[in-house]
Amino acid sequence: MALSLPRIHFYEIDDQSWFPSILREKVQACLTLLWIQRFPPFQSRSPASLIAKTLQSLLGPTIKDYIFVDFASGAGGPTPQFEHEVNKALQLESIEKYHQKQKGRSTTTRRDVNAPANRQTSHDEANEDNIDPCVDFILTDIFPHIPSWKLACSTSPHLHYIPQPIDACSTPPNLISLVSSPQPLPPRRPFHLFSLAFHHFPDPLARAVLRNALATSSGFAIFELQSRSVSSLFTALMLGPVLWLTSWYRFWGDWTHLFWSYVIPIVPIVVVLDGLVSALRTRTREELLALMDEKEREGWRFESGGAVHTWPTGEATWFVGIKDG
Repeated sequence: MALSLPRIHFYEIDDQSWFPSILREKVQACLTLLWIQRFPPFQSRSPASLIAKTLQSLLGPTIKDYIFVDFASGAGGPTPQFEHEVNKALQLESIEKYHQKQKGRSTTTRRDVNAPANRQTSHDEANEDNIDPCVDFILTDIFPHIPSWKLACSTSPHLHYIPQPIDACSTPPNLISLVSSPQPLPPRRPFHLFSLAFHHFPDPLARAVLRNALATSSGFAIFELQSRSVSSLFTALMLGPVLWLTSWYRFWGDWTHLFWSYVIPIVPIVVVLDGLVSALRTRTREELLALMDEKEREGWRFESGGAVHTWPTGEATWFVGIKDG
């Protein structure tokens, strides 16, 4: 049931400069948990897994043409999970194609392996089989969380970060070259990601972010874990009990986190209050389109949708722009 209210840009506590950094870190850790953790029987898969599957479905085979740059990454959020899910699917697809090709080769007439042309063909086929099918993901933020990012990136050669502050309104032309990586990344088209981030931007800032995305990328995706609906408000209220039930084992050993979760429960209270505000801040497809000039949108196509990530009321929404050609 959609709210018959305009979008209301209330303040989120976690956004405020006066909010202590130690508490902000704990709140962001909870948000990451809610992204990557699956809570059966209410979730068949984690929200991050659902969004990764959605990204693959929307882009199809062209997903391998892009390099994904996540903005406002915070402590890492769902991006490491996106990278894991997407590349696992691409690797399985590559293995399946390899086996099909090998099966096809075994049924053909054996050629003269000493012929120069055949040696070249065999060499080209071997190189094709050895091509890495994976795509790269990059973490960025205007306030880089380098220790957390280093830890996350140590788990995969296809997850990277940029140590310098990156403003989503004005990305440098050499953005990809700023990546902290021992090897240069393959030349692929940039695709901007905003995961539970875009609702934080007031309209003037949101327009600037979209203008930058249209000018400097070949695609962008805005993913939210809520909509402007009564059901999303209810889901936000339920985050308190969920964190109360799960934080003790998920953050066992982090006694500071447990203190601010149970003794003085500021962390779950902020997560719930900010979750309510996030729902009221979330934009519809029409509102997002209205932030872009018609001339700027020329040569782009846009898709949007939603899916339940937590039964019965938790809804993920997305708005994706893809540049033609």
